[in-house]
Amino acid sequence: MSKHGRVLVAMSGGIDSSLAAVMLHEQGYEVIGMTMKTWDYASAGSSKKETGCCSLDSINDARNIAVNLGFPHYILDIRSEFGDYVIDNFTTEYLAGRTPNPCVLCNTHIKWEALLRRADKLDCQFIATGHYAKVRQENDRYIISKGKDENKDQSYALWGVGQESLSRTMFPLGHLRKPEIREMASERGFIDLVNKSESYEICFIPDNDYRGFLKRRVEGLEEQVDGGEFVLEDGTVLGKHKGYPFYTIGQRKGLGITLGYPVYVTEIQKDKNRVVLGTFDELSRDGMYVKGLNMMKYTDLTGQRLDTITKVRYNDDGAPAVIEQVGDTMKVFFGNGVNAIAPGQAAVFYEGDDVIGGGWIQSSFRQHAKAV
Repeated sequence: MSKHGRVLVAMSGGIDSSLAAVMLHEQGYEVIGMTMKTWDYASAGSSKKETGCCSLDSINDARNIAVNLGFPHYILDIRSEFGDYVIDNFTTEYLAGRTPNPCVLCNTHIKWEALLRRADKLDCQFIATGHYAKVRQENDRYIISKGKDENKDQSYALWGVGQESLSRTMFPLGHLRKPEIREMASERGFIDLVNKSESYEICFIPDNDYRGFLKRRVEGLEEQVDGGEFVLEDGTVLGKHKGYPFYTIGQRKGLGITLGYPVYVTEIQKDKNRVVLGTFDELSRDGMYVKGLNMMKYTDLTGQRLDTITKVRYNDDGAPAVIEQVGDTMKVFFGNGVNAIAPGQAAVFYEGDDVIGGGWIQSSFRQHAKAV
């Protein structure tokens, strides 16, 4: 075994995870590549060509890197556990009137656990991924912080990774920017990786049509939810919608409602099969309640009020907020309000570049109005 140790690298076949494996190999680690197959595209019912991390082409691309550099590569089939947990949750959340985040759920409950189990079997001390993030130990805590490339930072998606998992996790790309990764790939002759397009869709919805996926997944769904009402916040009925699961907080396009001014989905009332519409200003909320917490930098903030920057979605810049932990719930106050807070999405709290922790948004509120 290498004096640096043995590391299991999650390889999707894309440029980022491939270069993570290359860098660790060059640094002297004993690298083992692992590609996880999470989804069978044939069962998705989509007409789009199979692409992304689970396609045969991507698996072959990852294997070719391993063969070229002379380290082992394995395929790990986790379709069953992925489907049972991530896809069932995805469906259940939309039917509950919430907006799920399957990629975060997969990271925290499927991929890391699957990697660590296989790492133990292969006597690997570490696991590594191609995420743009950093991890360090401070006192007795392992803390994730933002990657150097702010445009590619993926710390938001990693808030749920536990301390034991982080103690064995490496992020080789955290101190690099994407252009540097492309240059490194070019210098090493991996031109196909440089030219390879990147997929941003949910892996089990390659055509990016989640509504179609839900219709195929839940028999008779359209008949169950069709014909509900669009209403304003004062209860004024505007017309009929096609079913509350097919709308998300903040949505403006595809509503089929014309009022002479822009309107957005501000609330989804699942029990009444109602979708509430409002102006952009009516999207704003003063705070939210977050549960399912995973605290990373601090173990417990009960009885404290802490200034943070809080993100409510992946591509969010974050907003100043004060967080206050009450039992298993984090109450979050935004000084200037935040638009389109969607229950079901992840909320992540930052102190500088460090992830304090995160959780799942349960509900939002206005200070001087009823809870949403």
